[in-house]
Amino acid sequence: MCGIVGYIGTKEAYPILIKGLKRLEYRGYDSAGVAMISDCGELNVYKTKGKVDNLTDYCSDKDVTGCVGIAHTRWATHGEPSARNAHPHYSRSQNLAIIHNGIIENYADIKMQLQTKGVEFKSDTDTEVLVQFVEYIMVRKNITLLEAVQVALHQVIGAYAIAIVDKREPQQIIAARKQSPLVVGIGKDEFFLGSDASPIIDYTDKVVYLEDGNIAVIRLGEELKVLSILGKEQHLKVSTVDINLGQIEKSGYEHFMLKEIFEQPECLKNCMRGRINVESDHVTLSAMIDHRRQLVGAKRIVIVACGTSWHAGLIAGQLFESLCHIPCEVEYASEFRYRNPVVTKDDVVIAISQSGETADTLAAIQLAKQKGAFIYGICNAIGSSIPRATDTGTYIHVGPEIGVASTKAFTGQLTVLIMLALCLAAERKTISGELYRQMVKELTLIPAKMKQALKTNEQIAHLAPIFTYARNCLYLGRGYNYPLALEGALKLKEISYIHAEGYPAAEMKHGPIALIDSEMPVFVIATRDRLYEKVISNIQEVRARGGRITAIVTEGDTQIQRFADHIITLPDTLECFQPLIASIPLQLLAYHIAVCKGKDVDRPRNLAKSVTVE
Repeated sequence: MCGIVGYIGTKEAYPILIKGLKRLEYRGYDSAGVAMISDCGELNVYKTKGKVDNLTDYCSDKDVTGCVGIAHTRWATHGEPSARNAHPHYSRSQNLAIIHNGIIENYADIKMQLQTKGVEFKSDTDTEVLVQFVEYIMVRKNITLLEAVQVALHQVIGAYAIAIVDKREPQQIIAARKQSPLVVGIGKDEFFLGSDASPIIDYTDKVVYLEDGNIAVIRLGEELKVLSILGKEQHLKVSTVDINLGQIEKSGYEHFMLKEIFEQPECLKNCMRGRINVESDHVTLSAMIDHRRQLVGAKRIVIVACGTSWHAGLIAGQLFESLCHIPCEVEYASEFRYRNPVVTKDDVVIAISQSGETADTLAAIQLAKQKGAFIYGICNAIGSSIPRATDTGTYIHVGPEIGVASTKAFTGQLTVLIMLALCLAAERKTISGELYRQMVKELTLIPAKMKQALKTNEQIAHLAPIFTYARNCLYLGRGYNYPLALEGALKLKEISYIHAEGYPAAEMKHGPIALIDSEMPVFVIATRDRLYEKVISNIQEVRARGGRITAIVTEGDTQIQRFADHIITLPDTLECFQPLIASIPLQLLAYHIAVCKGKDVDRPRNLAKSVTVE
């Protein structure tokens, strides 16, 4: 959830660290800090509550010299958001400073032991416990920092990505990871650290993604060394980062979220490129070629995901059952991992995550692997943990998503899931050749239809102020559009802080209809499909109770406009592809309402882009 940046080299560290923290602001945070070993050998730690700009203001009259440093943006877990609890944390002697992502689950026991030894703590965090523990081990055993880190990490329980500096060894950073991402960038006579590659790509495209249980020993003037916790040297796999700086900049848009909404037509072309042939009548996925037996022979599909990814899974679950004739269950990863689910070697578990680092989804993967299931990963971040933990999978290739509220990752995930369902149905011979070709052809037309849907932007921006008064909103849909109603409600909650609920339209009369009055905006996804007439009946039920209806309809619709206050028109497509197009106005509605309310669209409060803790 938090952001890590580090630098060691011949340049001044502070500007690099601050620029890196700004690159990581999209991840969500509540405080920020830096630690640098100054030119005169002092270990200076500066930290503030709030944004990175607050930190730079605070540091304006401080000593920020030095060519080695670590920096951090914190998302509070242990202890309130404050400068006291912000990272980096000093050790007792102030010789060491640490930054840390993740959670040390047994920190309370370690803290109690250290307190009996006379160690005093200045924060409420599990992170300070770790740095005090490392120093205690160093002093007691008279060993090096690296050795003390190895001993300490043997005894801690939980997830972590850490970086530690020691002012007595000013040309060294020790870093380690377990279940939380950490990347080392390799430059010329310099090294960089990041939670992901975004703080690094300004300086180098050569990176090493640390594996779970690895420790990086980063020393100026030496080759990067990676060890296991047991001290065994690991083979270095240097990767080339394929991220263009334009992808992580706003390119003239007011917010990243708006930019990413408008990028979706091109993103879906990239997602399909090389997977749908030039005649647009056949889908090929390398995973299906390499693992045909396991996928075609699946007795059941289980989809595990969180948040927006779960909504994509709900839509896909219907497709797998209708096209492939395979039972499909869609589970919240956070619940799946704790309920001792029945999983067998005949199951295929599909794990979906934008970041590839979602802690609950990673834990669900491990559980399913232990039970013998075949694991298929779908994510966006190349080199992340989920692709390395799964048996096979597919990248969505939509480029970095900076806005915390997911947009293009959702449609990218859904596109990959549709292609997977089509491949599987063709291999299982549960779809006719004619329908298969029709669906593949129509899928290739979706980017152009998304461009048409984006033309609703001006209309929606004009409508948005009407809804800023609302305290509650209801989103309704049926069939493939019910999960989209959930997604629309989630988007509004995430960035405007208006309470919203998504509901199957037919279920509304079993409870939520009691909430409807003239003060309740109701958004209905009412595109033309097999349930269209049923949705019209549901709209009339809302209308009869004074509800204010905004309906998303198919172009040419003349019936629903008689009952709705506002109509948003979209191009027609196959029923199962409607969520790809209808997601556009729902994203734009959430965006423009939030902007009208003056909210921080890209960095909504309390949220983080990559949820690497439980």
